[in-house]
Amino acid sequence: MNSARNPGRVVGFWYLLLVLLGPLRLIYIPNKLFVHGDAAATAGNIAAHQLLFRFGMLSDLCGAVVLIFLVLAFYRLFKGVDQQLAVLLVIVGGVMPALINFVNVVNEAGALLVTRGGDSWSGDFLSVFDKPQRDAIVMLFVRLHHYQIVAAEILWGLWLFPMGALAYKSRFVPRFIGVWLIINGVAYIVLSLTGLFYPDYQDKVFAYSQPALFGELAITLWLVFKGAGAHSPDLQPQSDTAL
Repeated sequence: MNSARNPGRVVGFWYLLLVLLGPLRLIYIPNKLFVHGDAAATAGNIAAHQLLFRFGMLSDLCGAVVLIFLVLAFYRLFKGVDQQLAVLLVIVGGVMPALINFVNVVNEAGALLVTRGGDSWSGDFLSVFDKPQRDAIVMLFVRLHHYQIVAAEILWGLWLFPMGALAYKSRFVPRFIGVWLIINGVAYIVLSLTGLFYPDYQDKVFAYSQPALFGELAITLWLVFKGAGAHSPDLQPQSDTAL
């Protein structure tokens, strides 16, 4: 069965693309450029690796676009299972996080702008600040970007509840994956709340929650390799309702 006739495989490929984009912005670039508690080193790294930083901005924008296409593909896959849950998945998992991604790029642009000392349109308006002050402003934008991601983890968790319920109710995804997705959603919410109220413990909570966070990878790989299967409502023959 080819992917054109299998909406599950379409979802799997979109999800896989999103999974591949995430680590660049969430893991590699922060580890490469950001130095915890050192504004001067962080600003210096951004200035020295501006192309990499711009790739991070591009990955945020591409991730938002991919997310929209992903939830639309999910809607097509699950609308025959429960349309209300499928609509909820689209709103919580697609529209709202995509908007946060687009807005969050402004924080990255601000950090880059301050690092460069202005731009050709506005001139060197940041010359009124000395170097330590500019470095501090860069770090402020970096931290704002981080906290917006922490807030977005709430949505990353919430959208997995309707997804898990839909997977559980469907006949083409194993039920244990549906349960795993719900546990994955709880883990994201706990991570977000930890980052907001107890940020010093977030790395430790992230390490302990790793098994739960593989729920998304599980459904991604299942849909890529297995697709929706013959039980998908979209693949059922339409009954003749003509009078």
